[in-house]
Amino acid sequence: MLIPSINNSLNELIHLLNQLSQKEYVNPFAELSNATIGEHSRHIIEMFQCLQNQYDLGIVNYDKRKRNILIQTDINYAIHQILEIKNNLEKENKNIDLQQIIDGEEIRIQSNYFRELLYNLEHCIHHQALIKVVILKFENVNIDENFGVARSTIEYRNQCAQ
Repeated sequence: MLIPSINNSLNELIHLLNQLSQKEYVNPFAELSNATIGEHSRHIIEMFQCLQNQYDLGIVNYDKRKRNILIQTDINYAIHQILEIKNNLEKENKNIDLQQIIDGEEIRIQSNYFRELLYNLEHCIHHQALIKVVILKFENVNIDENFGVARSTIEYRNQCAQ
């Protein structure tokens, strides 16, 4: 269920990006603290890329993102990167160390591939929710009502509706 949920969120992002102009993608928005939809998209993409690129090492450090400007400035390139992520999600679960430097001190926490996929899904949804704040102002963009909504919230709403 995890991989289909990730694919769903990434497909929603692709659907959104396909509706935006290049100008809308790179335009800073006050509601996003003057960040762009492209910057939020890059952040989502690069977190997944970190996990995929560092999987074989068995140590993942999300701070070691490339911060590829092309992802945040070129919609088509961003979509291509999302498709690459989707094509490489299926991997065997294995133990992974999560590494981060906090206040100059290295921290390592045991995790695993599936746990990190779940983290990336939740992280993706969080950034989609931020993007949605701006997108709701666009009359020409059509997104699913659940875009940027946590899966647990969707399930809760469905239970309440019954």
